[in-house]
Amino acid sequence: MSAIPEPEPARPWRPEDGPPPEVWTWPAGDRPALGVWSGGHWRYAAVMARQDWADGTVRYQVSVDLRGNTTVVSRTYVWGHPGLRKCHGSGSEPSRTADEQRQGGMPQAPPRRPRTGP
Repeated sequence: MSAIPEPEPARPWRPEDGPPPEVWTWPAGDRPALGVWSGGHWRYAAVMARQDWADGTVRYQVSVDLRGNTTVVSRTYVWGHPGLRKCHGSGSEPSRTADEQRQGGMPQAPPRRPRTGP
């Protein structure tokens, strides 16, 4: 049994928490990542957003496969928990805007060649 506790998902922001958090995002192809301790293993978690709350806490919204069965879910965790650690950073600067070019999109099918022959 591990001495590392599993992190609990953080609750969403509410108006009574004060000003809304400042939110930072990265391009879909160059996101930083965290390790999330779950089920006795460190799970890779791509960071979708960082939230800087008015009370000084930092929360990370990640996409993570918590069970190791390829079911990826979105979770938000408060940074500083022993069940979280940095995997790698990003080579891109974070942004506070909702730029669709940074969000990625659906993959596009390769161009089709015209049919030849009968």
